[in-house]
Order: sequence, then structure tokens, then C-alpha cells
Amino acid sequence: MYFIVTGAAGFIGANLVKALNERGITDIIAVDNLTKADKFRNLVDCEIADYLDKHEFIEQVQAGHFDGAVEAIFHEGACSDTMETDGRYMMENNFRYSSLLLDFCLDHEVQFLYASSAAVYGGGRVFQESRAHEAPLNVYGYSKFLFDQVVRRRVLNAGAADSQVVGFRYFNVYGPREQHKGRMASVAFHHFNQYRESGKVKLFEGCDGYANGEQSRDFVSVDDVAKVNLFFLDHPDKSGIFNVGSGRAQPFNDIAHATVNACRSREGMPSLSLAEMVTQGIVEYVEFPAALKGKYQSFTQADIGALRGAGYDAPFADVATGVTRYIDWLATR
Repeated sequence: MYFIVTGAAGFIGANLVKALNERGITDIIAVDNLTKADKFRNLVDCEIADYLDKHEFIEQVQAGHFDGAVEAIFHEGACSDTMETDGRYMMENNFRYSSLLLDFCLDHEVQFLYASSAAVYGGGRVFQESRAHEAPLNVYGYSKFLFDQVVRRRVLNAGAADSQVVGFRYFNVYGPREQHKGRMASVAFHHFNQYRESGKVKLFEGCDGYANGEQSRDFVSVDDVAKVNLFFLDHPDKSGIFNVGSGRAQPFNDIAHATVNACRSREGMPSLSLAEMVTQGIVEYVEFPAALKGKYQSFTQADIGALRGAGYDAPFADVATGVTRYIDWLATR
């Protein structure tokens, strides 16, 4: 029986492949689109049984090639660019693709664990898995929202599925294997590279009533994301849509502070306070982009009550811990 990971060469997908390997699981079919070939590097230290292009995979699913041969599908494949304006592409890639795999899993009683997104909440202030709090600001968020609605209607509300279906609303994920994402990579990744190249990092000036760098997000380590996925793999009786975040909002200033000090520590230099970094020009604030106004989440904080209620009780790393660990990984690459 195979485990299928879509988006396997991507950020979260590759970390899931690695996490499965660490359990001794290698019967993995990695599915992705390697038009951007550099993503292959994310899988170099992983063991898989086969690789399939996304379109070849879809054809084989529709032809019945995988009938009776799949244990679980981790569906991470998606366009995650929140600035993408091609709505037809976004809906085909994120919504229709997901719907096809949902049909397959329901028909064949296969565990289906898929990536949703905190983008479904838009500019709201309540981040709870409820229709009342969902209002996406862009077509990416809408594509994720719409598929969640399908899952609710067909599976969760109907209560008719004989197999597990779990959606994960990822908040701001950071960590190893995201280098291919370019401008969509995490702030920690960009800060590491900025500091290495120029000795300073950049943050947006204040907006929406927040001071410089004080816009706050729920930053969650990809290591914790993988652990949540595997928890539900181990508990096939648990279905639902769950926030996956640390449950705490931390300002972007905290990312800058942790990144710079982690880099300084590796150089044998003492830690600095944020105020000292600003005074010395190590942290620099730049004008807030006009293109993001009205489309930007200035605050996110996952309500993880449902996740805890499902039995997941492991702690989540805070920014200082998770970013320091990540910088140590980046520095060895």
C-alpha cells in the first residue's frame, strides 16, 4: 500500500515525505510539477518509491491505476501565491484537483489529509473554524475556502464518510525546504539571506494601526506541522477541519530579532535587543507596499481549541525556539 504526497517537492510536502521516512515508510509516491526544477533538491535526502508529474497522476487516478493500492493521501499540492491574479488557474489547481482526490478517497476509503489555509479568514479578528468567521481577501484564500465548504457539506455535515477526511488550516509556516518559494518564502528565510548579504534585515512600516514591525501573525514551525499531520494519520477515526498554528500571535519584529541573534550567535557575537538593532540600523523599516493594502492580514492567531479537543496535546515551538533551530539548519546549507 502506498502513501501519496502531492506537492511532494514543495515546502510542507517535502517535510512530510521526510517525516514519513523517519518512521521507516518509503512506499511513497511523490507527486508534483517540476516545471520549476530546483524543487527537486527538497527530495534529495528522502526515499520514495516513485515520482509522478501532477497531470500524469491525475490521469492514473481517473484510469483506476491506484484503486485498492493507497493507504493515505497527503494533499499538499497547490498554488500558494496569494498575489496570483489568474483565478481560472487558481481554481483548477487548488479546487478542482482537490475535489478529484476527495472523490477518489471517499470511493476507496482512503485517508485524505489536505492543506487548507488561514487565508480563508481574510481580515477578520476571530480565527475559529466556523463559517461566520471566513471571508477570504484573495482568490487563493477563496479556492481553499470553497473546497472546505465542499468537505463540510459532503463529509462533515453529512456524517456519511467511511474514511477519514482532515483539512489543515495552516497559519504562517516557516522552516527547512522552502528556498524554492522565492518571494512567498517565510520572513525568517528572507531575513537570514538579507542579514548574510548586507548585515541588516527589512520589515514593513506600521499599517492598520500597528507600529513599525508590530503587525502580528501566528508563526508555526514546519516541524510542528508535520507532527500534526502524522497525529491524524495515526488516528483515522478523527475527521474535521482544524487550525494548525501555535495559538499565539507574535510580531514580525520577533522574527527579525530571533533571526539576527541566531546569526550573531553563530558568529560568536553577543545578542542585541530589538531597540539596539534598530538604533544600529540592523533592523530597517520600509514603506508598506501599495499593492498589499486591503489584501493583507495584519493579525492572525489560530484558535487551536478544536485541535486540542481532537487530542493533539504536543507543544508548539515559539518564534525564538523555532527560528533559531531553522537558522542553524539554513547556515549548514
